[in-house]
Amino acid sequence: MPSVLPFDPPQRLVRALEAQPDAQAAATAASWLRGLPELLARWLERWELTPERVVSPGGRSSLVVLVRQADGTPAALKLVAPDGAPAPDRALRESAALARWDGLCAARLLRAEPGEGALLLERLHGEVSLRALPEAKATLEAVSVVRRLWVPAGDAGGVFETVAEHTRTEAALMRAGAPAEVRPLVDAALEAREELLGSTGDGGEPVLLHGDFRQGAVLSGGERAPWLTVGPDPLVGEAAYDLARLTRDRLHDLMASSGAASSVRRRVHKLADSLDVERERVRGWTLYRAVESGVRNLSAGARADGEMLLDFATWL
Repeated sequence: MPSVLPFDPPQRLVRALEAQPDAQAAATAASWLRGLPELLARWLERWELTPERVVSPGGRSSLVVLVRQADGTPAALKLVAPDGAPAPDRALRESAALARWDGLCAARLLRAEPGEGALLLERLHGEVSLRALPEAKATLEAVSVVRRLWVPAGDAGGVFETVAEHTRTEAALMRAGAPAEVRPLVDAALEAREELLGSTGDGGEPVLLHGDFRQGAVLSGGERAPWLTVGPDPLVGEAAYDLARLTRDRLHDLMASSGAASSVRRRVHKLADSLDVERERVRGWTLYRAVESGVRNLSAGARADGEMLLDFATWL
């Protein structure tokens, strides 16, 4: 049996799972964390993998371990945490999206048991993301990657939520959890969502979206490709939705700069124009997603991050 690394789960993962929105989800997450060493050992044995190290700080919804396959080929084992819905949902969506992209600007899926939350992925250079580049260069490379991800969902389309379905649940939580002082901003975000879903503009046909596309999710691909994305939370919908998270990249740096509000508006226009997407649709989804993230952070007790996101939203 392959040796198992002695480890404590990365604290970013622990904190995220402890901040579940309800008691049942929190209990499920706690149970998963307690069983993580045994779960890791089982998948190392089943897929004949030799562990090298746990990726830290890692993500907020999964454990990633760098491994070697039986033939010595490097790979990354990803164990996906339950998401409050039936446990396999997140892993099923990710594996379906990666299979659909088949290595096109995304990490290749090598093996998968999505029903058990286990994915074996092509190993990328995780220590080098687009955030290592100057902002202008990083934006240029990000545009190149995301453009190629936007393909029809194909036969796997039924696996993914639509943007409308996904944001319906978020919108309900926003209405219920927003403090009184941010209600006007929440109302503006919800109105933007309704307007965007009620019209199509020139957004074209719905496409497969990464769902959490940002500079930190685009890693060096080494010899196979300069840059490849990881960690999708895939949806089906209009392209403008996928630019909303990218628009607020390097937010701490942006907040500390002079003329930040003008810089944000220029960034929206630049991304929209680079990808032939309506500026107003990018602005609207950026507003909605920033407010949703801000309210969610406030609800989880991360007040500084929540207030920063809401400040960012006021510039839109």
